Amino acid sequence: MPVRHSGAVRLLGAALFCIVALTACGGPAPEFATLVITDARVWTADPEQAWAEAVAVRDDRIAAVGSNADVADLVGPETRLIVATGHMLLPGFIDAHVHFATGGDSLSSVQLRDAATPEAFARRIAEFAADIEAGEWIQNGTWDHENWGGELPRRDWIDELTPDNPVWVTRLDGHMALANSLALDAAGVDADTPDVAGGEIVRDPDGRPTGVLKDNAMWLVAQHLPKPGDAIIERQVRAAMRHVAANGVTTVHDMSLGDADADWTVIAAYRRLRAADELLTRVYAFVPLADWRRLADDVEISGTGDAWLRTGGLKGFMDGSLGSHTAAFFEPFTDTPDQRGMLINTLDDMRQWVGDADAAGLHVAVHAIGDRAIRELLDIYRDVARDNGPRDRRFRMEHAQHIHPDDLGRFSAQDVIASMQP
Repeated sequence: MPVRHSGAVRLLGAALFCIVALTACGGPAPEFATLVITDARVWTADPEQAWAEAVAVRDDRIAAVGSNADVADLVGPETRLIVATGHMLLPGFIDAHVHFATGGDSLSSVQLRDAATPEAFARRIAEFAADIEAGEWIQNGTWDHENWGGELPRRDWIDELTPDNPVWVTRLDGHMALANSLALDAAGVDADTPDVAGGEIVRDPDGRPTGVLKDNAMWLVAQHLPKPGDAIIERQVRAAMRHVAANGVTTVHDMSLGDADADWTVIAAYRRLRAADELLTRVYAFVPLADWRRLADDVEISGTGDAWLRTGGLKGFMDGSLGSHTAAFFEPFTDTPDQRGMLINTLDDMRQWVGDADAAGLHVAVHAIGDRAIRELLDIYRDVARDNGPRDRRFRMEHAQHIHPDDLGRFSAQDVIASMQP
């Protein structure tokens, strides 16, 4: 949007998140606005007043929405004025499921998301390795093997291209990753490594790891990754904030990846940035469901935060993902009839964690994709709500992707939020 003054993106992001009033000006002379936008095509999301041409903001709240004339009296000598010349203006978007710091890190990592062939996949890793120091880990990537027909990548595709750098690049869903031989060696993973419950070490016909690890097996390598320092994490968060602000996203729900140490380290970074008034994005931060006691203690000491940074949410996992063939189904996958996916955690553990967290007044959100995982989670939510009594708990099911027809009506009946993502 062309503007008369720079720095509009942050102000718009802060202002448009919370529309607390959609009122025209009138009556006594009001206080001057901090920001006024005129000559815009404003969509308000209010069916009573769907369109307008001007918005006035006082500090971080909408003061008025209406015509240019409606806001004219709010323009004072210190007001920032933006003339939008007919461009569209929308309330800020909320992304209810994102891995924020990881996303910020991936913006400066090897880019594999649109690699269309195994050759392109390997070439991009090789080119990235050529520009970094020996010994530095190559991470992220967000590759998708479906781009080239569904064959899983193997470490022998990249070993000769990365002789000096361990590689640990994840699939776009985060439920499997490829390690090169250096990374497997660093983790001590070989043909004798036993299988992992709730995960899989993909092996060749001779039993040797191909380099792909799925779900819980990923921890075999992930625990050996170098830990980023505070400055690096803050850099990742800043990169993510700039990226989402440029795309109109003003609030994110930062969902745990299951590593409590990493999640609490990121929350500490958010708190430092909030204290310094450097958050550009409003954040609702989640930690692993199994860490509910630590979160309950933290909330008791620190509270749940404010409008810019909030805690109190827990993220758990029932199963894996469709693309990794680890989502838990009643029936086998059509292309791998010996597989029905897997539950990542035992049902006893999930029932205990959800029940205890809910009893502590915390907000529970659990990943479930396959129809079996979805039904089991609905059963847990039903029983916990019955045992702990009524309250505004807002149980969430993240993804809720492949629902058995018999279970469709249970979401409404049980007040479970189907938190679906594209």
